[in-house]
Amino acid sequence: MNQDKIPQATAKRLPLYYRVLQHLSESGKQRVSSSELSEVVKIDSATIRRDFSHLGALGKKGYGYNVNRLLSFLRDTLNQDELTKVMLVGVGNLGTALLKYNFLKNNNMKIVKAYDTNAYKVGTTIGETSIHPIQQLATDNHDDIAVAILTVPADAAQAVADVLVSTGVSGILNFTPVRLSVPNDIRVHHIDLGVELQTLVYFLNNYPLKDQGGE
Repeated sequence: MNQDKIPQATAKRLPLYYRVLQHLSESGKQRVSSSELSEVVKIDSATIRRDFSHLGALGKKGYGYNVNRLLSFLRDTLNQDELTKVMLVGVGNLGTALLKYNFLKNNNMKIVKAYDTNAYKVGTTIGETSIHPIQQLATDNHDDIAVAILTVPADAAQAVADVLVSTGVSGILNFTPVRLSVPNDIRVHHIDLGVELQTLVYFLNNYPLKDQGGE
């Protein structure tokens, strides 16, 4: 399987499929049809079949997909057997919530370091993660950390992103409204909760629920 050929739109849906299939497997379900999955994930069955075909996972007509076999495909594709260490910068309300959650249901991801400017938080621990002074961000050893979560105030976002780039991270999950400027070899995913909420309200006001299709 050549993962380079998996379209980005398909790749974005794979973690959702993996989570649902995990629940199905834990409940003892051995096979599932694309139409059954469609009901759960709210993505049309034709898109699901096309997505799975990119993995080389072809269902059988009248049988559907073997749940555990699909899980194995997705586990390999998403590198679920390898732990991805993450650091978080900005331990405000959102950062604190993320540290408390710390991807408990995802055994392959864990926030192992956190940084903040607040002297009252530095030196404390939230969950299992220690809070370090942000001044150490540029000098600490981050060789085994590939991803950073950015939850700082907007006016500090670009400056902190510049430091993160210098630490050698490959990806940044940006919760600030600032569109970051980073080198081409750094991948940034932006999550603007205000924009997402505004988009939801727009769809509620302009598109009846029956007209909404799967993405």
